[in-house]
Amino acid sequence: MSNGALGRRTVLAGVGAATAAGALTACGGSGGSGGDGKLEFQQWWEPELPDGFLRGLMDEFEDSHEGITVELLSGPYAATKEQLIAGAASRTMPDVMGLDGAWVNSLAEQKALADLDQLMADASYDGSDLAATVEFDGAARMIPVANFPYILFMNRDVLSKAGVDEPPATREEFSAAAQAAVDVDGNAQGWVLPLSLEAPNGVQNDVMSWLWANGQSMLSDGKPALESPEVQSAVDFILELDEQGLIAPGSATLKEQDKVEEFSSGRAAMIVDTIAHVNLLREGSPDLDFEVAAMPRSEDADGEPGVTYGSWGIGVAEASENKDAAWKLVEFLMSEDVNSRIATAANAFPGNSAAVPDSVEEDEVIKAAFDVWQSGTPINEFVGLPVAEQLMRDFAEQLQKTLEGSQVVDQALTAAQETWMAQF
Repeated sequence: MSNGALGRRTVLAGVGAATAAGALTACGGSGGSGGDGKLEFQQWWEPELPDGFLRGLMDEFEDSHEGITVELLSGPYAATKEQLIAGAASRTMPDVMGLDGAWVNSLAEQKALADLDQLMADASYDGSDLAATVEFDGAARMIPVANFPYILFMNRDVLSKAGVDEPPATREEFSAAAQAAVDVDGNAQGWVLPLSLEAPNGVQNDVMSWLWANGQSMLSDGKPALESPEVQSAVDFILELDEQGLIAPGSATLKEQDKVEEFSSGRAAMIVDTIAHVNLLREGSPDLDFEVAAMPRSEDADGEPGVTYGSWGIGVAEASENKDAAWKLVEFLMSEDVNSRIATAANAFPGNSAAVPDSVEEDEVIKAAFDVWQSGTPINEFVGLPVAEQLMRDFAEQLQKTLEGSQVVDQALTAAQETWMAQF
């Protein structure tokens, strides 16, 4: 199966990064495990993959790369983030590390991430099959290994009872489908919008996904452009859904897991969610009948459809004494066969655009999601922005006030714009 729709996409991870801090120059020590062929690979992936899967891949790598061994440093996502940030400050980062795109800006500003373009050139590596890279200061700093698109999840039982048999293709059809679901079942909600300030990624996944689906942007020349007609249109649409009573109550305190729970319990007709949750939904709610589709667009949308996504990314420490060996490990993980197996095990889509996960052939829902993924352009404009999570939190705070009725959309976007600009 061809993956031709996924041309390599470069994501800028910072603007004006030439001013990157030199705070590391006074730090002692060195990164990684030394220059003796031993690599440290820190990530949160191993606990989230099938038991023994990642260690098995490392054994394969060691067998095919004599003299290089890999020590896995595995932990939860939050702990990995904290340890990498601490390691950047003390110049004691592992040789190879799993990265979230939201971390790249701050780590690269500290000159903690190696120039992957240079490592590719040194290894004569052809990067044309990489679906995307995340760039900072004119060089790639992160490569997405496994991608998790956020698309529309629909409860077939609820929507069928409401007479909705086809996925909504437009915002208007989405609104009508949500209204029909609420009308036919008084216990059902049309949509769930998580806007918790504690976990503000709902702004990225559940709000901006409407904008990006239209092929539009929240940025202009790398800077915030939240007062644009396109952003206003997306927020106006959400406000209209709320005024019609189509959004589950309690948005201000809901987190992503709450959204998934509402959907899995049959209380929500539709949510925006990641394919990483497909197995979770099936295991937790075996009777739940659901399908997936592309995010609806405005009727007048003419931009290329964007597909919101998150990634397991990978990078190499600038302080590593094993950069050549570290790159060999990155190259191994991004090879077509290995990358396909990682994507299958993680319920994700590959970072190698030539790779196809086995699950696409075996699973109707995953195949539908893969069709959406291939027909759109991967987009996540928060990747690489400074203090990305804080930007989401600032926007969520203004959107909460708007949904509460204490301000209008214009005021919310102006306030969010001013707050965001202070970070650039």
